[in-house]
Amino acid sequence: MFKTWMTFAFNAARLQREAQTVVALRMMKFARGGKAAEREAQRMVAEKGLALAEAASTLATGGSMQKVVRRVQSRVSSNKRRLSR
Repeated sequence: MFKTWMTFAFNAARLQREAQTVVALRMMKFARGGKAAEREAQRMVAEKGLALAEAASTLATGGSMQKVVRRVQSRVSSNKRRLSR
């Protein structure tokens, strides 16, 4: 049980760190302005709604928080790769 909680805590902390990187990358894009910044803002809002719905659905159907964190981590990683180019 302890190992499960430690793994979850580690994954959540890693997610938090990577999410902060994505926030910083997005803020830099917003600061540049223009159409790219507008598209990023729209994409961000849409992603947040989708992530909330997906997390609620996963938990409502008996899924675990670990599954939710893994899925969010996957999306955050792909955003980081996309924004870092």
